[in-house]
Order: sequence, then structure tokens, then C-alpha cells
Amino acid sequence: MAASREDVKFLSNPKIGLRNKKYCRFRKFGIKYIDYKDSDFLLQFINEQGKLLPRRITGNSLKYQRRVASAVKRSRHLAILPFVADLMK
Repeated sequence: MAASREDVKFLSNPKIGLRNKKYCRFRKFGIKYIDYKDSDFLLQFINEQGKLLPRRITGNSLKYQRRVASAVKRSRHLAILPFVADLMK
């Protein structure tokens, strides 16, 4: 007995292949200022080695990605964040 079209709909997950839309969290939540002294917040934008995550992964807009980059660089200069690390998170 062959499965009809209605049966196939319930056999597979309809959300497979659909991606969530990336969004800029700064524009969504209305964050205007990125504090370079807030290391816990800046850790969201760097990977385990201490490198900055690109826009295509974080979903930030260009304006706020530049601000995040300068905030991370400032906090590195003041030794709040390390320049290089092994498994930071």
C-alpha cells in the first residue's frame, strides 16, 4: 500500500531545511553603546581562540560589527580580554 500525500506530510519534519533569519541584536533591542569594559557581553562575539567572529555568523549589521570590533580591541589593549587564548569559553 503506497502512502498518500497527506501521510507523507506527517512522516517528515516540515521545518527541515528552513533557517532562522539572522538579525542584528543591537538594532532589535535598541542597544546604542557597546561598553568595552563589559567582558561577558564581548565574549559572545569572539571564539575560543580569542578571534572576532564574522558578521555572517553573528548576524550583526556593518555599523555595529565595527563598533564591536573596536570595543574588543580596546578591551584587549587594557587587558580585560586576552589577545590569544586556548579554550576561553
